[in-house]
Amino acid sequence: MKTNLSVIFLFFFSVASAQQAQTTGSAQRNLSRLLSFTAKQEPVSQVLDKMSKAGDFYFAYNGALFNQDSLVNMNIRNVPVRTVLDQMFQGKVDYKESENYIILRYAVNHLTIEPETITTADNLYLISGYVVDTQTGRKVKQASVYEKRLLQSTLTDDNGYFRLRFKGEHKEVILTASKETYRDTALVFLADITIKPESYDDPDKENGAIFSNAIEELGISRFFISSAQRIQNLNIPNFFANTPFQASLTPGLSSHGMMSSRVVNKFSLNVIGGYTAGVEGFEMAGLFNLNKGDVKALQAAGAFNVAGGSVTGFQIAGLHNDVRGNTRGFQAAGALNVVKGNVEAFQIAGITNLVKGDMKGFQAAGALNVNSRGKNGFQIAGLGNINSRNSRGIEIAGLGNITSGTSSSLQIAGLFNYAKKNTGFQLALLNFSDSSTGTSLGLINLVQDGYHKISISTNELVQTNVALKTGNANLYNILFAGKSYSDTAKIATLGLGFGHDVIFSKHLSLAPELSFQYLYLGNWKYSNILTKFQLNLQIQLFKGFTLFGGPSYAYYNSDAPAGASAKNYKQDVVPAKHHSFSGNNKGWYGWNAGITLF
Repeated sequence: MKTNLSVIFLFFFSVASAQQAQTTGSAQRNLSRLLSFTAKQEPVSQVLDKMSKAGDFYFAYNGALFNQDSLVNMNIRNVPVRTVLDQMFQGKVDYKESENYIILRYAVNHLTIEPETITTADNLYLISGYVVDTQTGRKVKQASVYEKRLLQSTLTDDNGYFRLRFKGEHKEVILTASKETYRDTALVFLADITIKPESYDDPDKENGAIFSNAIEELGISRFFISSAQRIQNLNIPNFFANTPFQASLTPGLSSHGMMSSRVVNKFSLNVIGGYTAGVEGFEMAGLFNLNKGDVKALQAAGAFNVAGGSVTGFQIAGLHNDVRGNTRGFQAAGALNVVKGNVEAFQIAGITNLVKGDMKGFQAAGALNVNSRGKNGFQIAGLGNINSRNSRGIEIAGLGNITSGTSSSLQIAGLFNYAKKNTGFQLALLNFSDSSTGTSLGLINLVQDGYHKISISTNELVQTNVALKTGNANLYNILFAGKSYSDTAKIATLGLGFGHDVIFSKHLSLAPELSFQYLYLGNWKYSNILTKFQLNLQIQLFKGFTLFGGPSYAYYNSDAPAGASAKNYKQDVVPAKHHSFSGNNKGWYGWNAGITLF
């Protein structure tokens, strides 16, 4: 098996090494746009905004690049953007173009390539030399020297020395040297010339792509990405290329060498793990895939996938998927899915799905689904669903659902539901909301801005009843207790119920109510269950005080024999005029009347 893997790896490694990458993108020409504007004692940041609006493009830069409160005085008439930037920053800032962006980079220093040895032979090209600071003459260490088309690179040593070897037939080799805080420089080496070459003006020097270094900062990535690769990314932040194939044993042992993080591949095979710019086809790894940019189509790893851009298609990992951009398609992980952007996907995790943006689609997790913004779709979790903003769709949880915004969802939970504003339906033992125009069904429904009513009533069976009503007009809970104080016919009762208010006007409403109660008749030996439906006409005399009353029908079931009640307790609960049903079930008409406070 090991032999087969080695053969497969070497095959793809050799094929990929033979590929010549072609850089993507065409010049955008935003730097050549002519601008006209005036700035009088304006901060740099405002002047850049003014240039963006005038030229219909955007600037991308690190906030620490310059003092944004520095004041600028300019009177510009039909001047190219490049010239304006040179005047503002006095040549200390380098720029590259990517789509509709101009990327600003601190580059106050200048460097050059000084060849030492240039050797040409059949299918062999060997170049060595030094990268030198043109102002100080000092050798520059840890500078990147690379050939863009052949995707070969190296870092200079502590003495600024580099050595590169190229195989194959090449009419020319163009070396570029890059270093953080320096402007890039390039030299062309012709195959039939072995003397020191002249400088080369790279036509792509102002073109680039916006690549985030976010994945390098993740703890899970730091362990696998070498310091040399991180330095390479700082030195060459905006270059990338496309190739059909890539093969890696580990991020440091790749068919593209240290340039692997600058390459987007159609097919990527990583025996243990790989580190690339992105995938536009298929990528598979024994343990992990690390991608600086986007992933499109299918990505699978035995342990984890990390994408610095967005994922479109299928992403599957044995343990963990981490996406810094958006996710669209299907995402599954044995433990954890983390998406910093928006999700439009079918998302499954053994433990937790964590989405920092909006979520649309389906989420299933063994423990938690957590969305930092809105949710529109279906959620199911073993413990809970947490949505920090508005929620629409269906939420099912073994323990509880929490929505910090408006919930127009169907919330179903084993213990509790909470929504800041409930406009949907809640089903749980406990339901909570700050305000509600929806419906809550449970043992206790508490709405902060809803019903908190106390009613005192009497009926044909129990003299005094006190009830607490919580919820809203759509559906409210009733928790009540009652007692008859007769010397010879005592009854104590405890129960719960549900009601709905049919509101006709501010002062007039009708309330159908259904309740279930236990009657205590002096001992706990027998089951005495009374189910009661009543229809109350409610008249509000003034705010906080309402009169109510109406007919009722009682349905009674008891396994107590005649005369089983304790002394001084009511012996005959069922009135003489009643309806008999099968078994011990009896029914009768009654009445109810009382007052409601608050």
